[in-house]
Amino acid sequence: MLKAVILIGGPQKGTRFRPLSFEVPKPLFPVAGVPMIQHHIEACAQVPGMQEILLIGFYQPDEPLTRFLEAAQQEFHLPIRYLQEFAPLGTGGGLYHFRDQILAGGPEAFFVLNADVCSDFPLSAMLDAHRHQPHPFLLLGTTVLHYVEKPSTFVSDIINCGIYLFSPEALKPLGDVFQRNQQDGQLCLPLGEDCSGLWPGAGTIRLEQDVFSALAGQGQIYVHLTDGIWSQIKSAGSALYASRLYLSQYQITHPERLAKHTPGGPRIRGNVYIHPTAKVAPSAVLGPNVSIGEGVTVGEGVRLRESIVLHGATLQEHTCVLHSIVGWGSTVGRWARVEGTPNDPNPNDPRAHMDSESLFKDGKLLPAITILGCRVRIPAEVLILNSIVLPHKELSRSFTNQIIL
Repeated sequence: MLKAVILIGGPQKGTRFRPLSFEVPKPLFPVAGVPMIQHHIEACAQVPGMQEILLIGFYQPDEPLTRFLEAAQQEFHLPIRYLQEFAPLGTGGGLYHFRDQILAGGPEAFFVLNADVCSDFPLSAMLDAHRHQPHPFLLLGTTVLHYVEKPSTFVSDIINCGIYLFSPEALKPLGDVFQRNQQDGQLCLPLGEDCSGLWPGAGTIRLEQDVFSALAGQGQIYVHLTDGIWSQIKSAGSALYASRLYLSQYQITHPERLAKHTPGGPRIRGNVYIHPTAKVAPSAVLGPNVSIGEGVTVGEGVRLRESIVLHGATLQEHTCVLHSIVGWGSTVGRWARVEGTPNDPNPNDPRAHMDSESLFKDGKLLPAITILGCRVRIPAEVLILNSIVLPHKELSRSFTNQIIL
């Protein structure tokens, strides 16, 4: 018997994902046509012996999250539950706090996946490696190239992918950290103050810093290397790159999700996802790396490339959208151009990965993809270049390298 835990964080996280995370929890943002964490759930559901999937985070269980969980349970025929933390507890605190629910039924092991990673999720290969050589912690790792000038110690080219397989005994070191946090917190209390209860910060546990670093070299942590796709999804730009990776992966995993060029239909170039309810004019040219959401309208002569168009958006005739994300319910007027600057990894380096880029440098907005927030209106014949437009804005002129509040 196996279980899986997906760590989805909370609203205080994902600030680099704004303004997109204003409208929907980041884990539900559509990447390659489906919510980000659906890729995780699909991978977990394919592992033989998977009995339950748990989501742990600090989001309020609102209607979008509840609706997603209900639909996912019906589609994958698995119990999928959300466990809400009483406070943000870090990457390990939620695992320890909900340890009884995780261990209920006596699972052989349980997967732990960070929600903000894109991967082909080689979970069955990780399980085979664990069963061949059992250890409390198995981490998925991938290789990267980086330069360190005159390192004083060994610098590995292997990085942690944020995807793990834990044995039940892996929760003991988390308990040790909790007890240590409790003791440290009580020592910090003012003299004479009651310290008989739990220190509120004791439950915050960081897997990477508090657990893995302390256990390194003790024979409890092993790495399973992958040469498959992997990237972080920390910002809107990285979501667009992740969409490209997943659309490419659909060639193998979900060919039915990829649009095909048909007589009388739009021209398809490369990997493109079109929601069945979207209306796309036959003279539109789409791709590569385009994802079109539910209820989207794409007019005649539209050119779309390296972009995500979200639910209910309208692209009027002869608009051009490149390296951009068009928000829910937004409208781009006729002959308007919305364009961003790609900041992808080096395509000639097979071990290059998307960096967690910053939006600003020296107080200036760096060139990046263009993001239109929810229900933004772009008039006809306007250029929006390398800009971020916050929700509910109606523009009257062109903008370049701007955050439009």
